[in-house]
Amino acid sequence: MRTVAGLVPAVTSCVGRRAETAAIRARLDESRVVTLTGPGGIGKTRLAGEVAQAAVGRFAGGGVFVELAELRDGALVPNRVADRLGLHEGPNRSVRRGVLDHLRDRNLLLVLDNCEHLVEACAEFVAEVVRECPGVTLLATSRQSLGVPGECVVGVPPLVVPDEDAEAPEESAAVRLFADRAAAAGTGFRLSAANSGDVAEVCRRLDGVPLAIELAAARVRTLSPRQLAERLRQRLGTLGTGPRTAPERQRTLRAAVAWSYELCSAAEQELWARASVFAGSFDLEAAEAVCAGPDGDPHQVLDLVDGLLDKSVLLREDHGDTVRFRLLETLREFGAERLAEAGETEWAARAHRDWIDRLTARADAEWAGPAQLSWIGRLRLEQDNLRAALDWSVADPAEAGAALRIACRVAEHWTLLGLNSEARGWLDRALAAAPPDRPERALALATAALYSLWHSDVQLAAARLDEAEQAADPGDVPLAAFITYVRALEAMIRLDPRCAELAAAAGETFQKLGDVRRELHPRYIQGVALAYLGELETSRRVLHRAVELSRACGDHYYRGIVLAGLVQAEVQFGDADAAERAAVEALQATRKIGSRFQLAYRLDGLAWTAARRGDHERAATLFGAAATVWEAVGASAEVAVVLPHRRFTEAARQALGEERFAAAFAAGRAMGEKRATRFALGEDEPTRPASVLTNREHEVARLVASGLSNKDIAEKLVISRRTADTHVQHILAKLGFRSRAQIAAWVTARR
Repeated sequence: MRTVAGLVPAVTSCVGRRAETAAIRARLDESRVVTLTGPGGIGKTRLAGEVAQAAVGRFAGGGVFVELAELRDGALVPNRVADRLGLHEGPNRSVRRGVLDHLRDRNLLLVLDNCEHLVEACAEFVAEVVRECPGVTLLATSRQSLGVPGECVVGVPPLVVPDEDAEAPEESAAVRLFADRAAAAGTGFRLSAANSGDVAEVCRRLDGVPLAIELAAARVRTLSPRQLAERLRQRLGTLGTGPRTAPERQRTLRAAVAWSYELCSAAEQELWARASVFAGSFDLEAAEAVCAGPDGDPHQVLDLVDGLLDKSVLLREDHGDTVRFRLLETLREFGAERLAEAGETEWAARAHRDWIDRLTARADAEWAGPAQLSWIGRLRLEQDNLRAALDWSVADPAEAGAALRIACRVAEHWTLLGLNSEARGWLDRALAAAPPDRPERALALATAALYSLWHSDVQLAAARLDEAEQAADPGDVPLAAFITYVRALEAMIRLDPRCAELAAAAGETFQKLGDVRRELHPRYIQGVALAYLGELETSRRVLHRAVELSRACGDHYYRGIVLAGLVQAEVQFGDADAAERAAVEALQATRKIGSRFQLAYRLDGLAWTAARRGDHERAATLFGAAATVWEAVGASAEVAVVLPHRRFTEAARQALGEERFAAAFAAGRAMGEKRATRFALGEDEPTRPASVLTNREHEVARLVASGLSNKDIAEKLVISRRTADTHVQHILAKLGFRSRAQIAAWVTARR
């Protein structure tokens, strides 16, 4: 069964939404933008997930679920979508442009969840997708409509509750939800004739609002259904904490949340409020650092977290060996209000920022070591918290120095996520907010220059480096070496042979300082440059030493890069077998860190070695696989590795001829990234596109190649226009193509 990317599997059943799911699926057939609206807690997110999973089969490109509740800056909506699509920003395109380019020729369902706090930014993005990406259908959830042309707004109703005189209250969706969640609380609860009337009253008093019902059901550990009904009868009339102008169900939910809050201990209430500063999920270590309070005991936090889990205030998420926790957005908002009432908002935000400050300092110190893979996963999970901490810090000049520190750390993390321009943006904001005499200023400028170079913005990088040198302390040797390293990278991009000398100087300084992490990339630059300058033996010594340093310290990130430098040196000027060994090990290292940008380089590198060894069909297949990844990261081998790529592509094309090269290239394009990686490592064999397409899809592909439009194809084959559209989208998806012209070229090559 096809799944929806980014949709976290539900740990509880979905109750009472079958009719709504079917109705919304029908709306998706009629409109390209469907927005589910309703108050917090009504079940919009859960319903959207059910609809997406039920409808995804009709989209050739599948579905993608994008959660926006944790995001605070509307400008980052495309970044979140890009992350879920697995895209990187390219050297010459923004993240937004990369997302739109990627979606333009695809047929998929894009779900944007929790848009209400970013409604203008979401509306702008959705309008662009509708305008530029005709095959994309959007399903959004929001407390208000987006207001985009063609939007179909569907109000999500509460669950059906039984009438007071209902003969079978257990048949109502609301009662079934209560029973399901009460049983899941581990109390042995079972719905019976004796308690069903009381459960029905609870559900009626909560207006069938799912979140309110779930909070009440969690109380069966200590209260019977009759006690719950009695307390709700007494309390809901006096706990209307929302504005009196709010919709009745919204006031009911807020009253239920407030009632649940009052039934927590004072310590649990404090933790609930303080946990609202987290953006997204957090682990126990973070909770102990932020939620214990200025004079609290961190060792008590675990018991308090357990208590809030039992009461369904916190949700548990499993991420491999790590357990994380999350507040639903409605409960987070309530907690934030209580935090403000206690006068702790600023204190909690600073505690949250200080925790991120310490976390990134540890990650930076331990990056090139045995904990690297753990830090890669940890920082990915903390990305929203990292953004929240930076956002709070840059808003106040007195705090902007911390933003400079944090944004300078672990540049590899931002690059792995393909968010170099975002990282540079944080540095720019922090530099603008911080006083000019901040000691972190020079490093921040040099780091911003590094991010600029990843986008080939040499002019901006040079200007930032000049500023960094002027701001630097003359006695700061590590900073001077870092600036020299960035200048070496700038020279390499400009194909200036002086890059070898600059990189050697930076590498030697870092070597004397014992800073292996910062020595490795300068050695890559030095080694590659020496090979092209005709000094192959020296190049080999430099690169092999860097590889050994990386292995010895447990690094994977730079090992793949340095090995790729060795591939370039050997495949161009040295030994083909050595090049292939290095290319295989480089890909193995890259697979561990999950870098798509580096994956494009590695697949291309293995294509070079295959061509150099005379296995041209394998080379063409790998070039095709690499081409798909290059597109995803917004880059091109013709720019990134122009000399070896051009040389060995032409060699494979000449050896095979256009027809065989095109067929093998298409086979590579049709592979997913995991399959392509297995094939590149010799763990799998390619599947030729000829066996991937159905007979009908072959027929449609031939008609596309003959120049027929989808409308013409539908008439010729006596099928609906929509069916013809779907066939073409399936062909594009299976072959890894983005245009009809590519289908035509593939068909022509096979004749």
